[in-house]
Amino acid sequence: MTLYDLKPRFQNWLRPMVEGLARRGATANRVTIAAAAGSIVLGVAVAAAAPVRWPFLLLPIWIFVRMALNAVDGMLAREFGQKSRLGAYLNELSDVVSDAALLLPFAALPPFGAIPVAVVAVFAAMSEFAGALGTTVGASRRYDGPLGKSDRALVLGTLGFWIGIGGALPDWLSVLMPLLAILLVVTIWNRVARGLAEAAARGEGAAR
Repeated sequence: MTLYDLKPRFQNWLRPMVEGLARRGATANRVTIAAAAGSIVLGVAVAAAAPVRWPFLLLPIWIFVRMALNAVDGMLAREFGQKSRLGAYLNELSDVVSDAALLLPFAALPPFGAIPVAVVAVFAAMSEFAGALGTTVGASRRYDGPLGKSDRALVLGTLGFWIGIGGALPDWLSVLMPLLAILLVVTIWNRVARGLAEAAARGEGAAR
């Protein structure tokens, strides 16, 4: 169970807005690019402002907007005939870039450190890669947890809010990034293992 399982309800809430955007000529690819560009600009700006902490309050706000935009581009693609090969590439690549950009501010703030944050960014990218590879072996695109994109967004948004309001950052909080890295390794394992199991089950079904 991950926050991704709540996506259908979130999409239903967004549907009237998506229909309005489609009528106005919005495209899935432009929304995808906008989400990535916004993440890069905000991540760099908040990192550059460190150790000033109030800009971190922008992270949870933007992360919510980014998740909404991610849902919107998918709905535009599926429900309004905008699926494309380019869109598939943009969707996967923008997630990796956005994750790295939104992690960047934490590297500039003790007690997290640049190397642990970089490791989390690498494993986050690998988890999305592992999920996308499901389609190459005969399985679906895998979204298994325990630390999928939505779950990472919740963690980073909550942490950004805490930092932004001046919450304490004791030394023991340095274990957070290694913990996230471990959860991402489990996520990668689950996506690979369940993707292979799904592909094998589909193969057996086709053989029958």
